[in-house]
Amino acid sequence: MDTLYRFPDILRIHLGSGIDDAVRAFARNHRQTLDFFRSAIVAAVNFIYDILLAVPWWALVLVVVFLGYKATKKPHKGILYGALVTLIGSFGQWDLMLQTLSIIILSIIMSVVLGFPLGVAVAMSKRANAIVRPILDFAQTIPAFVYLIPAAMLLGVGKTPAVIATVSYAIVPMVRMTSHGIIHVDRDMIEAATAFGSTRFQTLMKVQIPQAVPTIMTGVNQTIMMAMAMVVTCALIGAGGLGMEILVATNRVQIGQALLPGLSIVILATVLDRITQGMIRKEQAEYSEEMQEEESHAFHKEAILKIRETLSNGWGAIKKIKEPVSYEPSRPLPANTQAHGVDMNQPAVAPASSIRQGWD
Repeated sequence: MDTLYRFPDILRIHLGSGIDDAVRAFARNHRQTLDFFRSAIVAAVNFIYDILLAVPWWALVLVVVFLGYKATKKPHKGILYGALVTLIGSFGQWDLMLQTLSIIILSIIMSVVLGFPLGVAVAMSKRANAIVRPILDFAQTIPAFVYLIPAAMLLGVGKTPAVIATVSYAIVPMVRMTSHGIIHVDRDMIEAATAFGSTRFQTLMKVQIPQAVPTIMTGVNQTIMMAMAMVVTCALIGAGGLGMEILVATNRVQIGQALLPGLSIVILATVLDRITQGMIRKEQAEYSEEMQEEESHAFHKEAILKIRETLSNGWGAIKKIKEPVSYEPSRPLPANTQAHGVDMNQPAVAPASSIRQGWD
């Protein structure tokens, strides 16, 4: 009876142990390459952290205020963002925030550097689209914890697997939004560029990518948000920063200790989101202004052409009026016309020479 309700062991596929053995063998055979890669990632994270640590806290707050003002054109919002960042320092989480921020900055840079050309390739090539699109769909369905497993097995624990897992998780929206923005550029603009002799590369660089900048910036914004969401998860593999503080406090059931770094992550994510969203709206506003100016120039050009056409038609009509008009009667004249001394073969107006002779 048990065989009717339990799944038979003979049909079970044992893949877990085989995959683990393959990953361990790869890590052993390529240890030098992985060690070099690990040291490069750690050096880059430490370099960014040292730069952030060398900047005075008040200067960093002023940078946030300036970026908030440039993004929104509202001074009170820039001041609000600066006050929120100052609140993180008041919580005693300033150094932990800098550690988290260094991992996020490197992850975002790698996601943009890798995701942007991949998105362009997906947009320009149907074959690349057919290959990459299913991979992106599969990557978005994988839980965030799954990204930690291969990174930790290949690179151990620490900052390097945290960066790799964050990049793998956050690169998907960058690729999708880049390809989406390039594909949905107005076809009339592409046809106009092609008609003026632009090559495919010139059309891509001078028409498609500039027109897709707002959509690409939306992808950058989503990449930042997904990187922030991965910070706490990466604390499980020793990422450090605010996520590690939350993990340790949660394991010790210290709700108050976990609340402050949690609020710090929320504040940091909110400030980054608002600044990037403001930049996106600014790009969209500038694009709308450029389009309105182009439409205005096109309207003025069309109006001038219409005026020229009207004037040329009017001048042609005036020239036709100045030309002598020959009169041919539609009906035959009466028979007594010659009798009254009217000769229809003679012009009705005397020539100018006869008039001058009369004056003389």
